Amino acid sequence: MISSRAAAAGALYALTRVSADLGDHWIQTHNQALTKAQDSAAGRRACAAHVATYVAAQAVTVGAGALLLGIRITPGRAIAALAVSGITHYAADRRAPVRRLAETIGKKGFYDLGGPLGGSYLLDQSLHHAAEAVAVAILATGTPRAFVV
Repeated sequence: MISSRAAAAGALYALTRVSADLGDHWIQTHNQALTKAQDSAAGRRACAAHVATYVAAQAVTVGAGALLLGIRITPGRAIAALAVSGITHYAADRRAPVRRLAETIGKKGFYDLGGPLGGSYLLDQSLHHAAEAVAVAILATGTPRAFVV
């Protein structure tokens, strides 16, 4: 037996992952991808624009999926989850925080592997996945605890 809260969390995580990949790889513009990590006003604007479309993709996909699946999400939990996702995504996509973290915990060698789509990309993505798990925990906490088969 599985709780409806656990089932909702699984469905919400799947929806969040799909929308994150859409936002990161299909919706993000070429200019945003090239500019978002620059230490400049243009870099900050590009990253903010990317995060805005990323969070919008999550809101639409997760909201529509939850509606279709009958998963109740309160507005407060949705706002909190999207804030966690957006704020952490912005920080990671500015690149310097991920690089500093990698250096601090002894992962600098892995970070530098394989160029921009190597270790740095994988560490970036793993941080996004972790933040999405936290966001989903926020969303799923409000779902019912009844048991279903």
